[in-house]
Amino acid sequence: MATGQLFSKTTQALFYNYKQLPIQRMLDFDFLCGRETPSVAGIINPGSEGFQKLFFGQEEIAIPVHSTVEAACAAHPTADVFINFASFRSAAASSMSALKQPTIRVVAIIAEGVPESDTKQLIGFAKANNKVVIGPATVGGIQAGAFKIGDTAGTIDNIIQCKLYRPGSVGFVSKSGGMSNELYNTIARVTDGVYEGIAIGGDVFPGSTLSDHVLRFNNIPQVKMIVVLGELGGRDEYSLVEALKQGKINKPVVAWVSGTCATLFKSEVQFGHAGAKSGGEMESAQAKNQALRDAGAVVPTSYEAFEGAIKAAFENLVSEGKTTPVKEITPPNIPEDLNTAIKSGKVRAPTHIISTISDDRGEEPCYGGVPMSSIVEQGLGVGDVISLLWFKRSLPRYCTRFIEICVLLCADHGPCVSGAHNSIVTARAGKDLVSCLVSGLLTIGPRFGGAVDDAARYFKDAYDRGLTPYEFVESMKKKGIRVPGIGHRIKRGDNRDKRVELLQLYARDNFPSVKYMEYAVQVETYTLSKANNLVLNVDGAIGTLFLDLLAGSGMFTKPEIDEIVEIGYLNGLFVLARSIGLIGHTFDQKRLKQPLYRHPWEDVLYTK
Repeated sequence: MATGQLFSKTTQALFYNYKQLPIQRMLDFDFLCGRETPSVAGIINPGSEGFQKLFFGQEEIAIPVHSTVEAACAAHPTADVFINFASFRSAAASSMSALKQPTIRVVAIIAEGVPESDTKQLIGFAKANNKVVIGPATVGGIQAGAFKIGDTAGTIDNIIQCKLYRPGSVGFVSKSGGMSNELYNTIARVTDGVYEGIAIGGDVFPGSTLSDHVLRFNNIPQVKMIVVLGELGGRDEYSLVEALKQGKINKPVVAWVSGTCATLFKSEVQFGHAGAKSGGEMESAQAKNQALRDAGAVVPTSYEAFEGAIKAAFENLVSEGKTTPVKEITPPNIPEDLNTAIKSGKVRAPTHIISTISDDRGEEPCYGGVPMSSIVEQGLGVGDVISLLWFKRSLPRYCTRFIEICVLLCADHGPCVSGAHNSIVTARAGKDLVSCLVSGLLTIGPRFGGAVDDAARYFKDAYDRGLTPYEFVESMKKKGIRVPGIGHRIKRGDNRDKRVELLQLYARDNFPSVKYMEYAVQVETYTLSKANNLVLNVDGAIGTLFLDLLAGSGMFTKPEIDEIVEIGYLNGLFVLARSIGLIGHTFDQKRLKQPLYRHPWEDVLYTK
């Protein structure tokens, strides 16, 4: 066990298992104390590497992130404190890894519930190698004006109130982290404040004991008196009693062991900590308080009198000339985080993104104002989610069912179309799923899929202007534009696209009006008189039927319909649907373990 102070104003730590708030509190404390360098040298987050951005005063800094304890220690050889925020399941293994590093001198284990057998191994290794373990089940410790572990002493407001931004004259040690915060405040009220404070943790087997730290404090010249807060259970306090009896401590010790109320209960009582359980008369708070009193410690008659006893001991030191109260200083102001300032109404800041379709800030995400649980409970489908996220309203069931039919019918059109072909070739090149999907999606445009939007635009314009099918088709011909939604490579007038027939049948049975679709059928009649392959294709059917959906539902104004068509909503439906097929082709090729694709020479016309 160390014999002097553990920390200084240049102490740096490695933080295991990234937690933004306790790290930022450490950095804010650094700034408050006037440290020149941040106390967190590096972060260890298993499986991750890179940097985490945090604030050091008003300056944003990047703290390195390492994937292993060994890598972090090698990168930061001056960091000798290891702050372990791992869960109780992995805290022992990671702590042992840290203790085995020659650069690490102090390990603080925050988790409670670490198996006692593992804790004993850690304690044994630390003692054999002259290292210090604080915890498990600890909030950590603090050297006022120099260094603090994680969440020790709570918020910046509490730290300032407890005058922990500069060193005082009192060494303090406790089992309880919560009661440490209370005593920091008490000590600041009646003395010149804490010099160093440690919470050893509430487990049955702490890595370091109350007496370990009291003996340390006795060797630190700046510590003029010592305050100890114990609790019922265990016999740790008796090692302090023996040290007092043997004259190893020559500074005033004010102590109190909490849990005196346990005698009021008929049966054994388990208090908050695993170790706070009286196992017999000697482990009772009354017995330990009396033993400390007999050994020469100042022990009040109750916790309520603890503050008065601390005050009297400090005033005696001052009157005897053994200490001079530390002069008060004014700490710098910690810049307030923007989010906190906004919530408190102190500032207003412009936003950078506007979202009107979803919100994930509450207890559960909402789509178009509808909670996720409600979507599931009502049995809503993909069409309903599309209506909420795309159209920002709940469309009637016949509308959302039509959307789902479109997705079903457009999900795939075989391996030979350009999108599927691209995805297949990319998959066979060994690329990942996203690359394969995107390579297929990039082919969607005016000649593949994009005709859905164009069909809606041109058919709507022609119908709204009252053009006859003849006038519409011939005007497009004069402009040199093929009519979008008309024509197919395979389908003919005597071999119609089954998908088109299914869409038309559903719409005629369920839509209030199908005026745009019927107009498209009239145009098809005219184009078929010109050529047998100029049939209404699935793009034209979806485009015109979507116009009927928007107009017939009564839920959209004319300007809204124009905007939906102009923005490209309908092509979005094709993109969504075809993504299903493109992903399927990607998985199919990978499952079949197909080799790299090479186009056959005989399928290429080589010319000069």
